[in-house]
Amino acid sequence: MALQALQSSGVAFRKILSHFPEELSLAFAYGSGVYRQVGPSSDQKVSLAPGQAPRRESASSHENAMLDFVFTVDDPVAWHSKNLKKNWNHYSFLKVLGPKIITTVQNNYGAGVYYNPLIMCDGRLIKYGVISTSILIEDLLNWNNLYIAGRLQKPVKIIAMNENVALRSALDKNLKSAVTTAFLMLPESFSEEDLFIEIAGLSYSDKSPEGQFTQLMTLPKTLQQQINHVMDPPGKNRDVEETLLQVAHDPDCGEVVRRGLSAIVRPSSMKQSTKGIFTAVFLRLTLSEPSKGETVFKEERFLCSSSKPWLHGDAHVL
Repeated sequence: MALQALQSSGVAFRKILSHFPEELSLAFAYGSGVYRQVGPSSDQKVSLAPGQAPRRESASSHENAMLDFVFTVDDPVAWHSKNLKKNWNHYSFLKVLGPKIITTVQNNYGAGVYYNPLIMCDGRLIKYGVISTSILIEDLLNWNNLYIAGRLQKPVKIIAMNENVALRSALDKNLKSAVTTAFLMLPESFSEEDLFIEIAGLSYSDKSPEGQFTQLMTLPKTLQQQINHVMDPPGKNRDVEETLLQVAHDPDCGEVVRRGLSAIVRPSSMKQSTKGIFTAVFLRLTLSEPSKGETVFKEERFLCSSSKPWLHGDAHVL
């Protein structure tokens, strides 16, 4: 099931990309500014007649939609250094502390992403996040926080990607892990609508304890550890494999997996949001032209606000 990207979006996105340093291992766009949304508004939902199909949003409704980007870079310090020279005004007050401090905040707080929100570029409002290639690969393989890895399980538009074999392999593994996890959380019988949209169309999975144990053993390491933490009584300190075998025989296996996922996603989302406030919501005071012998300060408030798509340039729902 493919989603329709906006016409000529590839050209527009690459034009925007030209405003940034070229050293990117991966760049992708996502969200409603990239793909047409099918479905009625809240008003339309009330007025739709029985059998009436929802209308596709017009292209004009996307003209003012913010475009969301993620840039993956091998050397964040060097990339931020170049970007500061090209786009100094994109950054919050942290720019005065230099690229090393920005990279420290990026890597060590939240989900490993540094966002610059509400930026005007080529007449479009954009937001872009920067993440280290090594940190992204770790998240794709192990689901350390499922922030960008989770986004890459949803429809995205790949704009640029280099020949990093490890990154491509990790992207593939992330999608396979998403499929396995979704199967574990579904009942024995399910419709296509029951599946997450990114894994629509997949066939029936083995729901026997033996089959579930095999699937549990292929999950990312961090998710396995969180499941062990959920199931392990205090002081027991059981081996992860022992816990997963128990979970495989548990009628509520899917709920246990869901709780393990929640233990990963909730803290990372909260930390990333907190970092967003720290880096983007602060008031930035800029000295304006003096008026009548007085120094006037202007306040500028900046608010913060996932087939294999990287092989085709367009996103598909798994």
